Amino acid sequence: MSIATETSAKKKRFKFEVPHPFAILFTVILLTALTTYIVPAGEYDRTTNAEGQTLIVDGSYHQIASNPAGFMDIFNAIHGGLSAAAGIVFFIFIVGGAFNVFKETKAIEGAFGSVSGKLQGREMLMIPIFMMFFAAGGATIGMFEEALPFILILVPLAIMMGFDSMTGAAVVIVGVASGFTAAFMNPFTLGVAQGIAELPTFSGMVPRIFFWLAYVVVSILFVMRYAAKVKKNPETSVTFEEDKKRDIDKVSVLDMKLTRKQGITLLILLGTFITLAYGVIEYGWYIQEISALFVIMAILIGIVNKMGVNGTTMAFVRGCEELLVGALVVGFAYGAVVLLDNSNTIDTILYGISGLVSGLPSVLAAGAMFVVQAFMNIIVSSGSGQAALTMPLMTPLSDLIGVSRQTAVLAFQMGDGITNIFSPTSGLLFAALAMGGISITKWFRWMAPLFVIQFIMAILFVTIAHLFVWPA
Repeated sequence: MSIATETSAKKKRFKFEVPHPFAILFTVILLTALTTYIVPAGEYDRTTNAEGQTLIVDGSYHQIASNPAGFMDIFNAIHGGLSAAAGIVFFIFIVGGAFNVFKETKAIEGAFGSVSGKLQGREMLMIPIFMMFFAAGGATIGMFEEALPFILILVPLAIMMGFDSMTGAAVVIVGVASGFTAAFMNPFTLGVAQGIAELPTFSGMVPRIFFWLAYVVVSILFVMRYAAKVKKNPETSVTFEEDKKRDIDKVSVLDMKLTRKQGITLLILLGTFITLAYGVIEYGWYIQEISALFVIMAILIGIVNKMGVNGTTMAFVRGCEELLVGALVVGFAYGAVVLLDNSNTIDTILYGISGLVSGLPSVLAAGAMFVVQAFMNIIVSSGSGQAALTMPLMTPLSDLIGVSRQTAVLAFQMGDGITNIFSPTSGLLFAALAMGGISITKWFRWMAPLFVIQFIMAILFVTIAHLFVWPA
């Protein structure tokens, strides 16, 4: 064997791959099973309040007979978790299917092309317009992976308009991630977390919209400040050398227009969100009613675009297929919770954690929840999966330490989203950078100041929510 071949074989042999979410969560299940042999069994007394929420009676913890997980319990936990999370799992499937019917109409691309064609001579407006668009998508329909193809459009478009590839990539990545992080109607993070916390779906929308707006505006200003500097002096671009070598096809980027059918499709989407907000606020709609609304949306979009019964159905099914892993991750995460519940150790863990933080002011505990969730997102990259894994613990913990459940949910969603643009385990981030031809190290250096700003803002939002918006 030649030296070159041997070196190549070693590189392949030692190549690191990020474990699949199922593998990570099954490892969590195994560790949880081991925990049941170490942590003594115990429980709190529980009661139900006027809103129907199950509450822990503080000071009622007591130890009970141990019931550690057996060998078959480990594998039974997967089915048990899926069964326990069935309502949320099917909600994810239905919403994902409905949004795919919308996505296959190419209405977003049409609107995108129509707007970009009108920005000649007003190039700086591209940044706030498109970033607000992506941020709104992240905050409402849970857009994240769906924004990936737009990298191929925005990067060359930004270069054509006198900016650079970093600006184009940031408009997409920072825009959608900011909206996703501070979402006010994201069914896959906020909806799932509030369901687990026994809160009305999408409740607390008004203060969340203010948090979202502040978070997104700061992100836009950061990108615009950099873009203006590049526009004035292209050599200040961190991707100056790479961009000089690019061959940009102007026609292919701008040759997209919004059709009449696509315009009506966008109106149906807007009407769906208005109806959803009204139903949640006025009638207290929950997962079942919201799921029904999205099914109606999919049917109307299929009719308007003449997709036919089979065409609409297959588009819906393809959307379900795309979210198969994300939905099942919720069930896997619930498997760990099922083990803790069946072994009566989850209350003991709560008792221990609450004892550690009981001496802290509750405002510090709320901030600590955010930090823990931000760390967890590096390990469990699925937002709905992280909610299923952490919220069953964070919900009763928030009751014990004097933090409202709405604040606990806010800490979750901010923590879950903030590391998406800076996580070394984010496959989506790396894919976007590869598509944009941007060095990972250059992205991390460029993003570091914004990440620090967003981190501080997230802690500030959680603190404000705890003190003034949703006091316990």
